[in-house]
Amino acid sequence: MAGPSTSSLGLALLPVAACFAALSGGLLDAILLALFTTIRHGRGRIFVHALVDLVDKIVMSHRPTTAAVVGALTVLLLVVSLRPVKSASGSATPRQDGPGKALFFPCRTTHSRMFPQKHSFSYSYLAVGVPVGWEGTAGGMVSVGVDQGWTLSWLSPFSSARKGWYSIDAGDYLERGKARLGLRGKLDEYLRNQGVDPRTYPHAYLVTAARFLGYHFNPVSFWYLYDATKSLAAMILEVNNTFGERRMYLLVPDDDLAARIDLTPRPALGVAEQAASERQSAPLRTALKQSWPKDFHVSPFNSRKGSYSLTASDPLSPSMQGMGPLANTINLVSSKGHGKLVARLIQDGDAIDPSSMTMFGKLKFLSAWWWVGFLTFPRIVKEAAALFFRRKLHVWFRPEPLKESISREADPIERDLEPIFKSYLRYLVEQSTAPLAVKYTPGGLSQGSSEFMLSPTAREGTTAAEELEFKVLTPVFYSRFIHYAHDLEAFFCELNESCTIWVSHPDLLPKFALKKPSPTLASSSPAEFAIFKIIQSLRVRPERIERPLTSSAAPNLAPQATDIRGFRISSMDGYVLAHESSQIKRVYRSCVLKLFLADRVAWGLVPLLESQRLILQAGLAWLVSSSNLATCALLLSYTARRVVPQASGKSKER
Repeated sequence: MAGPSTSSLGLALLPVAACFAALSGGLLDAILLALFTTIRHGRGRIFVHALVDLVDKIVMSHRPTTAAVVGALTVLLLVVSLRPVKSASGSATPRQDGPGKALFFPCRTTHSRMFPQKHSFSYSYLAVGVPVGWEGTAGGMVSVGVDQGWTLSWLSPFSSARKGWYSIDAGDYLERGKARLGLRGKLDEYLRNQGVDPRTYPHAYLVTAARFLGYHFNPVSFWYLYDATKSLAAMILEVNNTFGERRMYLLVPDDDLAARIDLTPRPALGVAEQAASERQSAPLRTALKQSWPKDFHVSPFNSRKGSYSLTASDPLSPSMQGMGPLANTINLVSSKGHGKLVARLIQDGDAIDPSSMTMFGKLKFLSAWWWVGFLTFPRIVKEAAALFFRRKLHVWFRPEPLKESISREADPIERDLEPIFKSYLRYLVEQSTAPLAVKYTPGGLSQGSSEFMLSPTAREGTTAAEELEFKVLTPVFYSRFIHYAHDLEAFFCELNESCTIWVSHPDLLPKFALKKPSPTLASSSPAEFAIFKIIQSLRVRPERIERPLTSSAAPNLAPQATDIRGFRISSMDGYVLAHESSQIKRVYRSCVLKLFLADRVAWGLVPLLESQRLILQAGLAWLVSSSNLATCALLLSYTARRVVPQASGKSKER
């Protein structure tokens, strides 16, 4: 008797839970309400038993179908595991047509700080080198551009096309995303953006910290660029900091190819023979040296001033046929000429060809190196703690990135606000009477690309358009922009004070972003009106981002003026209310409310606000679970929600 009644009572609670989910908009609320109701009435196991009985009945009623599905999946897995898997190029065994090969470089990295305090450390580091343009798997250990997942054939010496233990994804390098282009395609795009013809460097080799079982932490990558003679001609240094920002430096030696050609007179030869002779006689560069100004925030114990110099050996010398040694040295000099830091990446042992490793060799290699990548970031934190607590070095807080850098990735709220801001910017340009052509470049989006926006007079083409480039340097701009009451104030403050955007011609901003009166609040419902009135009352001009700032300097605590000029709502609020869909309105007001409330009750931290909301949800569910009246109200609401759609559907049919 107890079993059926328990199950029935538990199943009866399921509609209540579903109703609460529909009323509150979250499944978590339904689960909390059902759980707390059963606990408060002394039958905490009712809900669990009900779910078990429900799942058991579903499985029993569909047993033949379930067995058939399991059998079909088993056969499918057997077929997939036995057949040869094709690579991205379409062949069963990927070929490596270009020079160079995939290699493991066992290394040690050392850091020696000389100024203002001395501090040194050294630890093991595993670098992986791959030819740029090659895709496939080398011995089941290293893969490039392969999407197939885990397989036992990783340990097989004949594995060729499945993803290796160490994998390289093109989307992780240079400009984020665009993995479909591959490493070579992304390299060519970067070179073109730098004003360089990709044909200048027909061969390239990437040395990096590859993903291991999906985990990836990569402080620096080295791109070795070779000319047609397979001589090292240039390098790209791709630097990542712990904040998710990135900076690429294209390093080209000051001397050119002509300076390396031996001009000793030779016997008369034909044109083709003379060219071949010059190529053979030209001394190959085996190292590269270059210096450049520092403009990227890497270590919190160094400012963004000063300069770097690099001395790098060619790991594939001679003629891209070698296997090391890998030896790179980076020197940091302060803006006052003090030598501050020397960082080295030195090969420690012979390079290893993964395609020639035996099963025993793979097991030995993995047992020796699997942990190294996981400890890179903890080691950085350990040394940073030593510099701060033991050496007493000041911390330079992170400045917003410059135009040449790549910002961190946007958080969920910033990703939701970006398309709304882009639509609003397009609306402003289209409302302008001046002939404007605006190139908008988003910030923090992996798949973001520039978009051109034309005003009506520029689209007609009767007048030469004035061009303006609007680049978002950091995605924090999107969450700051909605705090302002007026667009022109927002653009100039974020451009000149906080430096979250870059604009090629700031004098053109007033032509589409005048400080005009805010629109009236025209909402479609009382609830919407109330929400935007709350947004209006919570809106405060954001504080200026003060950078650079060190831990030894106190921030400027001078009060900043807030927007108290009698405005109604912001222009962007009015645009969303008048021109966007109901779904976009919900997303916009949710993002804005979260940001504004976080400023008031969670020190500006949205994750902390979400934690507070979760605690509040649990508390409300606990209170509601004790009220019989609330349960009846929920049941009535659930019934109404099921009846109303049916009635509306019948009326439409009539």
